[in-house]
This record gives sequence, structure tokens and C-alpha cells, in this order.
Amino acid sequence: MSPSLPRISTIERRHRLGRRHRLAPSTRAATVPEAADAVVALHATDAATVFLSARARLTEGGPGAIERALYEDVSLVRLLSMRNTLFAVSTDLAPYVDSSTARGIAVKERRTLIKRLEEDGQGLDADWLAQAEAAALDALDSRGPSTGSELSAAVPALRQKITLFRGKKNETQTGVASRVIRLLAAEGRIRRDRPRGSWTSSQYRWVHTDPWPAVPAAEARAEIARRWLHAYGPATEADLKWWTGWTLTDARKALAAVGPDQVRLDDGTTALVSPGDTAAEPAPEPWAALLPGLDPSGMGWADRGFHLDPAHKPALFDHAGNIGPTVWWNGEIVGGWAQRPDGEIVWRMLSSPGRTAEKAITAEAARLAEWVGHARITPRFRTPLERELVA
Repeated sequence: MSPSLPRISTIERRHRLGRRHRLAPSTRAATVPEAADAVVALHATDAATVFLSARARLTEGGPGAIERALYEDVSLVRLLSMRNTLFAVSTDLAPYVDSSTARGIAVKERRTLIKRLEEDGQGLDADWLAQAEAAALDALDSRGPSTGSELSAAVPALRQKITLFRGKKNETQTGVASRVIRLLAAEGRIRRDRPRGSWTSSQYRWVHTDPWPAVPAAEARAEIARRWLHAYGPATEADLKWWTGWTLTDARKALAAVGPDQVRLDDGTTALVSPGDTAAEPAPEPWAALLPGLDPSGMGWADRGFHLDPAHKPALFDHAGNIGPTVWWNGEIVGGWAQRPDGEIVWRMLSSPGRTAEKAITAEAARLAEWVGHARITPRFRTPLERELVA
């Protein structure tokens, strides 16, 4: 008979989340890349999420500190990567994210775009695309940081229009500029620079940059799996496959390269942790957090049952499975929050963690309001509770 597996309880999983995700005050990070590395990557589909997720994990610093990391130090970069989604990662991790995930996306993007060009019937092909890309890069070299609209104005090829699904019910005409720019970004030949507006804006300028150093894909996936296990373990093979968007075969090979240990959860499920990482995590001090929509702590697992009551899911998620702004107490989601048009931060409890929790959450809401200042935040993916609170 095999010896029983070490057990990690639900409470211990919440302790790990508070410490490893840098949400307990005593564990907060000193730098933006450190905050991102703590959760492997910060969701960046919504521009505000990067800032608010980093804020929750930093000891100090306003939006300007995160802007410096993104646009001056370039110690944090946005990459189209896991689940074909935009993430912000440290430049130390970026080559691994690129090789493990982003390059595969870029290959598919190029193949699809060339197919669309050829199907359009105007004689556009891979050679035409290469010329358009070269012209776009030359324009960035001469102009400096430029928006997509500015690039289209400077490069005639980017003003080309093609017809998709010609002769079919869903036939539509579209420009190629956004598709060419997306492809160049996926291949690491351009990157997002400062937006036209404030830190909440997604209308980025683009700059020419060098592709990331090549890392063997299997090595890169193993490194991502290793970091993910440390941040999110105990977790399952299914969790890693969901989080990365890899095939099941790639997820299994990456985990095999890491050599994780097995543990038993409260519900009897077998889960995985980093090698030798089976000891109980000491409890951090009590902590409250107001995290933005798509924050990694809410999106890191396919199964979030250890920190989210299933009864709360309809209020906190949209129809596509995107989590909205959440209120946390000691590693558990206990409510949601929103910002009203006048700037007020409002929140609602979905459970009753007690007066101590409510006092801490009130203080954290005040800290968030001071940090946000005059900025206004509307999540890209709006959820029922967020809409109710704003109304």
C-alpha cells in the first residue's frame, strides 16, 4: 500500500494565495516586475487591470511607477500569449512566455492572414505582406512611437482593404492595418508603448523592437509550469491546461519536466505542487483586497472552489467566464466593488465575514480611491454586480 499523500487544506491554500500573490500587506512587492512575477503574469486585455493588479501587490507607488516599468525601464511588457490573451510579464520572463506560447500564436496569425489575403483575389500574398511589414517598421523607425492610425496614414499598404468570406452570408470588408500590427506584435517585432490617453486607455502607440531571444519551446513551457505551480499550487493538470491554453500533451510534458509532488485536498482531490513544496504555509496577517476584473488571483485556476462560493459566481462573472472586480478577505472572495461616475468606490458583501473584515475592506477601499484619484474605471467585461453597484 502506498503511503498517504500530504494534505493541504482549503485554509492553507488561502494562506498561500495571500503570501505568494503578494496580497497580504507584509508580503507586498517593492517593484512592478516583482509584483507581476508573483502571479507569473498580469492580465492586460483591459488596460486598467495591469495597473490595479500591480497596485494591490506593491508596497508603494502610484500609476506613474507602473508607467515607468512599462514605457521607460521596459521591465514589464505586454505579450499576446496564454489563451490567446494579452498579458503583462517581466522582461526576465518574456522570452519564456514568447517561446512557450506567443510564437505558436504568431505562426497561426500569419498563416490565417496570408490565407485571407489570397482568398480576397487582389493578388495579395506572403510577399506583399512582407513588404507591408517592412514598410510599417521603417515608418516606426523614422516617426518614432505611432498609433495604428498614424501608421496607416504613413504606410499606403496598411490602408488596403480586403473582403472576408466573399460570396457568403457573412461577407464583410475590413482593413489590414490592425491585422498586420497584431502579427508584428505577436512576433515580438513591435511592442505597445504609451497610450494616447491616460493609464486607463487601450489606444496604444507602437515602437519597433527586437524579437525575444529564442528558448527551446519545451524548456520554455517547463519554466512557465514551474513558476505557475509555485504561484498557484496546489493545482491540477486541468488547471494548467486551462490557464496556458496549451494542448493537454504539452501541459503534461511541461509538468513531467518539473516533477511536481502530489498532495491531497480537503475534497479528496489529488493536486500538484512544486517539488518539495508540501509543507503548510504559515498564515499571514489578516488582509483585505479590492482586485480588478480579470485579476490573476481570480483567474488562475479552472476550478476556483477553494476561494469562491459557487453561489456568488453569477454576480461576479460575465457570460463568457470573465471575473469582474472582487472584494477579498483572507484569501476568499466575499463581494464585489465598482467605481461610480463621480469617482466613489462602492462595494457589496456577498457573505458575512464579520466586523473586522468590513473595517479592513473599508480601509482598503479608501486606499484604492486615493490611488485612483481622478481616473475613471469601467471594466471591459462588465458583470451583473458591477453594473448594479454603478447604477
